[in-house]
Amino acid sequence: MLDSFKKTRVAYFSMEIALENDLKTYAGGLGVLAGDLLRAASELKFPMIGITLLNPLGYLKQKINFFGQQVSKAETEFDYKKLKKINKTIEIIIGLEKVKIGIWQYSLKSDDGLTIPIYFLDTDIEGNLQEDKKISGRLYNDSRVYRLKQEIVLGRGGIKLLSALGYYNINKIHLNEGHGSLAGLELLLEQKEKSFASRLKNVRQKCVFTTHTSIPDLQEIFSFSDFKRLQTDFPNELNFLVKDDKINFTLLGFYFSDYINAVSKKHQEIVSKFYPLNDIKSNTNGVDSIFWTSDEFKMLYDKYILNWREENALLKNASKIPTKEILLARQKTKKKLIDYVNNISKSKLKEDVFTIGYARRFTAYKRPEFLLKNISQLIRINQEIGKIQIIYSGKAHRSDKNGKRMIKDIMDFKKKLKGKIELVFIEDYDLTKAKMLVSGVDIWLNTPELYNEACGTSGMKASHNGVPQFSTLDGWWPEGYQENKTGWAINEKKDGTSNLYNLLADKIIPLYYNNNKEGWAKIMRSTISINAAYFNSQRNLKQYIKEAYKIKVK
Repeated sequence: MLDSFKKTRVAYFSMEIALENDLKTYAGGLGVLAGDLLRAASELKFPMIGITLLNPLGYLKQKINFFGQQVSKAETEFDYKKLKKINKTIEIIIGLEKVKIGIWQYSLKSDDGLTIPIYFLDTDIEGNLQEDKKISGRLYNDSRVYRLKQEIVLGRGGIKLLSALGYYNINKIHLNEGHGSLAGLELLLEQKEKSFASRLKNVRQKCVFTTHTSIPDLQEIFSFSDFKRLQTDFPNELNFLVKDDKINFTLLGFYFSDYINAVSKKHQEIVSKFYPLNDIKSNTNGVDSIFWTSDEFKMLYDKYILNWREENALLKNASKIPTKEILLARQKTKKKLIDYVNNISKSKLKEDVFTIGYARRFTAYKRPEFLLKNISQLIRINQEIGKIQIIYSGKAHRSDKNGKRMIKDIMDFKKKLKGKIELVFIEDYDLTKAKMLVSGVDIWLNTPELYNEACGTSGMKASHNGVPQFSTLDGWWPEGYQENKTGWAINEKKDGTSNLYNLLADKIIPLYYNNNKEGWAKIMRSTISINAAYFNSQRNLKQYIKEAYKIKVK
């Protein structure tokens, strides 16, 4: 181990970590959040490491065919030049087989920051069975047995990696969702104390668990028969965690951890009702300010907010920035987005038209079609109140039929709106496209079904570029929403109707087009000073350091 990392105190386990566009080691928000937290560690010079799987085939490469359907393919390019091969292998047991695991390292470093090593576990090693070589091939493999094997490699292999590389001073193992919960099992079985209670106490003192879902059915749940066949050393003392031949890795992670947190206050309320026997804290997610702020707004902050990069909370001083300069930065970021989208899609988006952005994973509870429920209303607003254009992007999981159907529906709506409202779907959503979208649209739309969105960080990214959010009051938005300052709240009635179209017609679009946009610029400015200043990864990590890791830093 490098001398500079003998003081490393935290190992962060995540099935996916988004680092850069050429490394498709992520699927969506969970991985982006992981990457952002590790970037914050570099900026704050807090020594921690990341552990994940290699997955050179990525999550999925998306194409939209002639019929408007998502076609999912494996990634074909992976830039190994960005990684360093570590000359060590570790070994774990899966079923009756010994599985060798290779290690790759990515060095993450921010400007003037600490180098944070991210370790990738790779089972494509000579000597492994062909089927075991594929374990670390594709992120979130469709087969539940393969998915289970991936999580065995992450959890148990990750703990063995720490010993192999000499990380003996780790105080905390941070499990980012249930994928890494078997780290707790590996720690338990490594303990030398005779009593189970003593061993369990030691494990709990080490483990921190973050849950990212409000929907129990979406948690990592496996057949216990399959699990026991692959993990024959699972202690009988833990059999009480098995229900109806199912083992839930969220509950397993809870059991091994003495600190558990949800990722927003609303999320904490919801999961605490599901799991009343667990003391679940709240630490609302954040995004990396430097990574998600466009070059145009970075220049603006550098000019008016001294040291904001070192201390993101200083963005509260955005009130110093003249509205004219905010509008000028907005004009540049919007032009960049519009030019890009028109070039790749042959669309006819215009810089002076109010632009709505929606980009995230396509799945039922996120309701991507919500804006288009009444297209006659939307067309009327476009004709009578002010012109509208819409940009969509996002992927559906390969096995999510509803998500893929929703993408097809959006493409059908595009045809229905042709000649009336310009609607564009950008295929193969990635980090580069996300950066342009969150900085270039005029408003960020988020429409999750209430009590289903754990957090939803895309609106936080938009806020760093002065883009207000227009969202149902779920996830982080009840904390971030301030009327007429940071955006607008969509309220729904029991009959399924909402105030979405009324807000667009009566408040949002008139404000955008009237008064030389002075009122709009003020909302942009307060969005930065209120939301970007708080909902950032530096604040998120500092809260973990104090409350979960309980480590004093200078």
